[in-house]
Amino acid sequence: MRTHVIWAVFKRNVTSYFSGVLGYLFIVVFVVAGAFAAFNAHFFANNLANLDQLSYWFPFLLLFVVPAITMTTWADEKKTGTDELLFTLPARDVEILLGKYLAVLAVYTVALVFSLTHAMVLAYYGEPDLGVIFTTYLGYWLSGAALSAVGMFASVLTGSVTVAFVLGVALCAVPVFVGIIPGAGSWLREFSIEERLRDFTLGTIPLGSVAFFVSLAAFALYLNAVMIARRHWAGGPEGTRMGWQFVVRAVSLAVALVSVNYVVSQAGWRSDLTAEHLFTLSPTTRDVIQNIDNEKPVTIEVYVSPANEVPQQYVGIRKKLVGLLREIDGRGGSRVQVQYVEVEPFSEEAEIAEKWGIQPRPVTIEDEGGRYVRKDIFLGTVTRSGYDEVVVPFYGVGDSVEFELARSLGTVSNEQRLTVGILATDAKLMGGFNTQSFRSDPQWRIVTELKKQYAVKTVSPDATIEDDMDVLLAVAPSSLTEPQMANFVAYVKSGEPVLIFDDPLPVTWGTGIQGAPLMPKPSPGGGMMGMQQPAEPKASGGRATDLINALDIAWDAGGVVFDAFNPHPKFVDVVRPELVFVSPESGNLNAFNPSSPVTRGLKEMLMFFPGSIRPREQSKLEFTKLLQTGSKNSGTLAWDEITAPGIFGGRTVNPFPVRNVDEFAHVLAARIQSKSGSDAGAGINAIFVADSDVISDESFRLREDVFLELPIDNVTFVMNAVDALAGEERYIELRSRRPQQRSLSVIQQQQERFVNMRIERQKEAKERADDRLKEAKKRLQKKVDEIQADTSMDANTKRQMLRNAQQSLSRQLELEEQEIERQKEAEVRRAKIESERAIKKIEDRVWLWAVLFPPIPAIFVGLIMLSLRITNERQHIDSSRRV
Repeated sequence: MRTHVIWAVFKRNVTSYFSGVLGYLFIVVFVVAGAFAAFNAHFFANNLANLDQLSYWFPFLLLFVVPAITMTTWADEKKTGTDELLFTLPARDVEILLGKYLAVLAVYTVALVFSLTHAMVLAYYGEPDLGVIFTTYLGYWLSGAALSAVGMFASVLTGSVTVAFVLGVALCAVPVFVGIIPGAGSWLREFSIEERLRDFTLGTIPLGSVAFFVSLAAFALYLNAVMIARRHWAGGPEGTRMGWQFVVRAVSLAVALVSVNYVVSQAGWRSDLTAEHLFTLSPTTRDVIQNIDNEKPVTIEVYVSPANEVPQQYVGIRKKLVGLLREIDGRGGSRVQVQYVEVEPFSEEAEIAEKWGIQPRPVTIEDEGGRYVRKDIFLGTVTRSGYDEVVVPFYGVGDSVEFELARSLGTVSNEQRLTVGILATDAKLMGGFNTQSFRSDPQWRIVTELKKQYAVKTVSPDATIEDDMDVLLAVAPSSLTEPQMANFVAYVKSGEPVLIFDDPLPVTWGTGIQGAPLMPKPSPGGGMMGMQQPAEPKASGGRATDLINALDIAWDAGGVVFDAFNPHPKFVDVVRPELVFVSPESGNLNAFNPSSPVTRGLKEMLMFFPGSIRPREQSKLEFTKLLQTGSKNSGTLAWDEITAPGIFGGRTVNPFPVRNVDEFAHVLAARIQSKSGSDAGAGINAIFVADSDVISDESFRLREDVFLELPIDNVTFVMNAVDALAGEERYIELRSRRPQQRSLSVIQQQQERFVNMRIERQKEAKERADDRLKEAKKRLQKKVDEIQADTSMDANTKRQMLRNAQQSLSRQLELEEQEIERQKEAEVRRAKIESERAIKKIEDRVWLWAVLFPPIPAIFVGLIMLSLRITNERQHIDSSRRV
């Protein structure tokens, strides 16, 4: 192989391509088309600093760009007759072929380098992951390099440049469209450009995809070599036999390359270049995969909506899910098979998904017109083996994707699950018939969450607890009767792991305040048609004295903690201090115990009217604080302060209690264990959380509500506590692993300014409306007072006039209220419209800049080269011949 010959051919073809305006024109068109694809409406809707939109359209972009570059490679030589001259030179066919291929590749590389301006735009408006940008462009380059060889093969088949372009499009369309053929199997999709490019866009360099692109290029170059060597044997007597021989060789090469690709893909090697190593599996996940029995392989079926159908809030989750599954698929080899199914609503795939229990999640989103619409999206997995199966119906905003996948793999690969017992209390976690409402209550979502990892069963406190289980979960044990409490306390004292949630004032489950420890136990019959039966009283009047004594702690069954700290300014007016945010931002750096695996890595929790606990003096048990309030704005409210007598009897929550800050950090949860070497309280192993609402369905709802944007870790805390008590700590660290959200920060800051202005205007409109309403009420009240103060009227006349005046004034007040409300709504609507217009202008300005800037360098270089060419030509023209 003579490099100087290859270089001569390479130089000749590159110079030829850039000798005219057409070459630069194609590059400009390529860059502009890429800008239109990269910065479309979905780019602004997703608000992520990446090239996902360009990656989606890139295979289709190659479908026209590559044939445009390669169409003249051989066809132009045949058309002008220079091919005969070329092949009579002292050069081997393979040297000419490599020279031309490298020239084509150089032209494509130049075009791709000019398109790096897209990344510059991203870097200006956001903070993209440079590792992802690098791997994405590497994927672009490899896919274009492979298709360039295919385009050259199209050019060698004809002497017409136009026909070469059409043939190039047709041949390149095979690997571009093979993955979207209706009914195509997953094995066929492995041969598509889109499928092979996906790993690169995630921030990884997969050896399997690199091998695919290299193999495609090698196979197409071999076909080129056969065609240019055809002149040696096509016209001879052995032409037909030689033709069939080369067909057999080509098929054999294809089979060999497919085999090599299969072996390499099964090896699963890939390099993760993301800044946070998002697609590098943790040691825990790798160990889980390694321990899967070869005789019981695991199959993961992932049911997801198409990428362009997923709303902004779930784009990152879908991307993370697919990326990790591809990593698991590659590392698992024969032990793990992953099947990807894109699901459209009402399709056959949707029916299959729903049979597995994967239901479409209705998601409310705001469209470009400002209207809120609902979309059904699929984002779930089914993991199964010969032992077990786990269904994750939906990966929500607050879910840790790798944790869910690792837990599913670990669960189905074990012959037997650990067991969690649910103590039967008035909380009714397992659901069932409600004697108060005479209807069936649903199972709490925490039970569904536990069933993904553990075997779950109900444990009755009516008899001595002797069930075989790894953790006992008790919610609201203060509702137990004396005999039930005695059985439960005996189990706690036995040293078995127990997780306890009790609450001075439950607000999100059951009957709310009526389920508080100090409220009487409800009657079993509900009090209808004489069916009321006297309820057996709670143990110690609901104060759970025996349990508290066993744990050697102090807990006021009616004392509620408050904390004015609120890290979310937009909720300041709607969140009362009894809704306690737990976060190091409160000023207490130990709000989450950094040494405990239960709370390590947690960022924020929300407790609902929680209580507080503390160890008793000279306690013989080890008391480890897990959750604490801040110390600057917190305090406690007694039962008579936080509640007030109800209108129809009972108690109700006091909306305006007098709060006195005590400047103490109150403990909301703690782990209580016997001290090593101590006999007293031997074997105690419990976690006590002074809030039962933290485990309720409300915690799940808040975590999943994309509009609230509350990244609370309530569910993570609960599951960490269960795992820690069960000794299953391998998954705990995974739950706290979060990727950095790389948004378009510059655009977002500009938009937030207008959003804040809108909020301020809405607030001012509300204040003006309230002031006008107060004034109207004062005027009406003044008229009533005037009638009452008039001493010239007798009592009957005054009453009649007051009645008439009140009726008339009430109608006036109602009309004024309607008018004030109408004006307020109009002002709010006007503020929203103006804000949306301002935001749209920002996006339009960014889009215009993002589209106009990328081709400028290519145009600039093209003009320079054109000027140099004209100058050189003029220098070699005799002055007498110049015009």
